[in-house]
Amino acid sequence: MIRVLLVHDSYLLRSALAALIQAEPEFEVTSAAWRDARSRARSLQPHVCVVDTDCPGSDKAARKGELGKLMAEAPAAESGPESGLLVLANAGRPGQLRRAHKARALGYIDKNAPPQRLLDGIRHVAKQERFIDDSLGYGFLKAAEIPLTERELGVLSLAADGASIAEIARTLHLSNGTIRNYLAAITRKTGARNRVDAIRISRCEGWV
Repeated sequence: MIRVLLVHDSYLLRSALAALIQAEPEFEVTSAAWRDARSRARSLQPHVCVVDTDCPGSDKAARKGELGKLMAEAPAAESGPESGLLVLANAGRPGQLRRAHKARALGYIDKNAPPQRLLDGIRHVAKQERFIDDSLGYGFLKAAEIPLTERELGVLSLAADGASIAEIARTLHLSNGTIRNYLAAITRKTGARNRVDAIRISRCEGWV
């Protein structure tokens, strides 16, 4: 039996996806919104965590580097393989793909793919095998071209959420001056006029 933790913020879509997965006899599915995902991962010890990175909660958590923390909460059962991360991604959001790759995701399913692709992806990830939709190839190429470092992307993501310099500094445990330096580097690297323009550019490119 393959234990699956499905993380999706929309109850309606979460229920539909859970029903699709549960229809397969070898899957045992537990679903949760992001706010409950880490506690469910601790108790369930899933073989596969399926996360929709387009959801507001999951996307915000991913931009803060918390996808990796979810997997840390999902240790493998003593008699089974390690837990694997499978993400539902959007080809037009290369930032999502980059963050999922940093979190060591094994599976990447295009949200426009047929349902069978999700089921196949779960089976592969449960065996610790990489599974990537071909249609996401261009998104991965765009992800590789993002000119910002992971730390800069983190700072920019918080700024895009409306956080002030002081709030970003507290969240990342850095000084206000360091955050200003990061924002100056971000503005320069993106060719923006200012911080607001850098946020606009990054959103248009799908980085945050």
